[in-house]
Amino acid sequence: MKSSTAEVQGRAVAVIGMACRLPGADDPDQLWEVLRDGLDATSETPADRYDVEALYSPTAGPGTIASRRAGYVRGMADFDAEFFGVSAAEAVELDPQQRLLLMATWEALEDAGQLPSALAGTRTGVYVGAARSDFLEEQYRRGLSAVNASAFHNYRSLLAARVSHAFDLRGPSVVLDTACSSSLTAVHSAVLSLRAGETRLAIAAGVNLLLRPDEGVLMTQAGTLAADGRVKFGDAAADGFTPSDGLGVVILKPLRQAIADGDRIRAVISGSAVGNDGQSSESVLTPSLAGQVDVLRWAYEDAGISPADVDFVEAHGSGSPTLDPLELTALGQVLGEGRPADRPVIVGSVKSNIGHAEAAGGLAGVIKTVLALEHGQVPPTLNVTTHNPKVAWDRLPLAMASGLHELPAVGRPAVAGVSGQGSSALNAHVVLRQGETLATRRAAAQTPGAEGADGEVYLLTLSARSIPALQSLVRSYVDYLSPGGRGAEYPLGDICFSAATRRQHHAFRLAVLGTSREELIAALSDPARPLEPELAALPLAAVAEQYRRGHDVRWESVFGPDHLYVQLPNYPWQTKRYWPGERVVETSERGGDLAVTVLREHARSASPDYSDGALLSEMGIDSLARVRILLRLAADHGYEVEAEELAQLRTVGDFRNWLHVLEAQAA
Repeated sequence: MKSSTAEVQGRAVAVIGMACRLPGADDPDQLWEVLRDGLDATSETPADRYDVEALYSPTAGPGTIASRRAGYVRGMADFDAEFFGVSAAEAVELDPQQRLLLMATWEALEDAGQLPSALAGTRTGVYVGAARSDFLEEQYRRGLSAVNASAFHNYRSLLAARVSHAFDLRGPSVVLDTACSSSLTAVHSAVLSLRAGETRLAIAAGVNLLLRPDEGVLMTQAGTLAADGRVKFGDAAADGFTPSDGLGVVILKPLRQAIADGDRIRAVISGSAVGNDGQSSESVLTPSLAGQVDVLRWAYEDAGISPADVDFVEAHGSGSPTLDPLELTALGQVLGEGRPADRPVIVGSVKSNIGHAEAAGGLAGVIKTVLALEHGQVPPTLNVTTHNPKVAWDRLPLAMASGLHELPAVGRPAVAGVSGQGSSALNAHVVLRQGETLATRRAAAQTPGAEGADGEVYLLTLSARSIPALQSLVRSYVDYLSPGGRGAEYPLGDICFSAATRRQHHAFRLAVLGTSREELIAALSDPARPLEPELAALPLAAVAEQYRRGHDVRWESVFGPDHLYVQLPNYPWQTKRYWPGERVVETSERGGDLAVTVLREHARSASPDYSDGALLSEMGIDSLARVRILLRLAADHGYEVEAEELAQLRTVGDFRNWLHVLEAQAA
């Protein structure tokens, strides 16, 4: 190896947080259940995507699609617009890829224990792999007369910019499109940025939503779509891929910094590489064995790891009868050098569970691999009945993950690779090793059974941006702290420390005291109940009251130095469905006041003031919102007015009086 151990360790990057939206899984924990249990999360194409029955044909005729199935995420149109200061009108017109990416990024930062307020204004980087603009294309399809300025917000190049703007991140903000290797290329770019010191924290993501059938029709004509809608990687019956929705986000930080900051090290990226096939292939769209071999060698050289030490590979694994044999051959050639005959590389593909998430497929593979390293298990790859005869299985040290495999105990952290290949001829490979496993995490935690034995009192803080969200969060914490809940494996001191120091604090707050889980659950269930006199007299009760009143608290004076950051419940989104042509129904319309109805739809602030003296600018009624208001008034009421008239209005009262004039003129 060209790199010394110290140099490699110094370049290592920690994966400290993850989030996802994948078929059958709204978060990584649900994804692990899908993988562990060997579930097929693909499904029939729902009607809100397109009419698959009108297009389906078992023969590849013009304008037809060969499969009824694909992989679809739940709640594709759902979004918590108020949380992100987006008006209802903006949310309806905003690409759901952007909406889901915003929520998943927040979840990944929470998982990493990184406060968005602390990141604001910093040189944090955002790298997004994406190749689809289906929502924008659908806007254009409605006709040129339907196109308005809101379409600017849906250009694919703004996916990363939307995240950077929402979180006030000042570092690189880049969208990468290398087709199906896009999100792995995003990870590679983020790693390079962290190593160079350009950024101290990086967000790498991939996003892909199937909103139109065009590419399915194209793949049918090309013969690359699986007829039964199932990916059969490594199997003799492999006949193409099954497309799927997908969104994944990982939070990356230099390993040394993550250790110093007390972050949870979910896995470590030791190295990565990308490379184009160049003229080693016959054409741009023809895969190359040489190109894949090169990238594998470069990645392990970069990682300072012998390919013979790799325990598991999450393959690109698309189920293509052409690509699969090449990929497996390349893996066998590189990872087989110097490998003991009795220790083959376990190979798998998440695509057999969820379909091929295309530009986000690499991130889905990374998240699966991190979970496998944490659990010490490789989940099964589905749909393998007869091994592909075009692969020299007898000569290549490869084993398909046919069941739930335990990673071998070899006296070192397990090593895994993740591969991605794009129709852009760009190959990518990321090398990961184990960070904290579930076993080491539990061992680091104190035994929770002795909690409260010495009369120690715990302070638990919760907050949200609305009363309903806070109520939902309370229910989540009750489940979390109850017997059998995820929090049962963590000490109460670590839970309370994490909630106070590793969560963003919002306007609506709750703080409860107790000496045990049972007491905290009781306090959460009845927060209005007065404290017992002995608790009320404690200095900690004053801290709780200070927090409830919205004041800043010096948490370092409340918690000692010997606490660990542990996983907590995620923020409970208060979502609504936003989709073109569908009116978002509000629970209250203020007695039918048209001014309030219209302004509520376009206001960006979470709790706007609708009194006459309130400024339109303070509730986010900017020039684009004014255009939307004019379009709404024209469509719903037939009011034809000039933009200059609306631009001259400053307050809600001005707007209300202006509407009264329009109503009178129309009458």
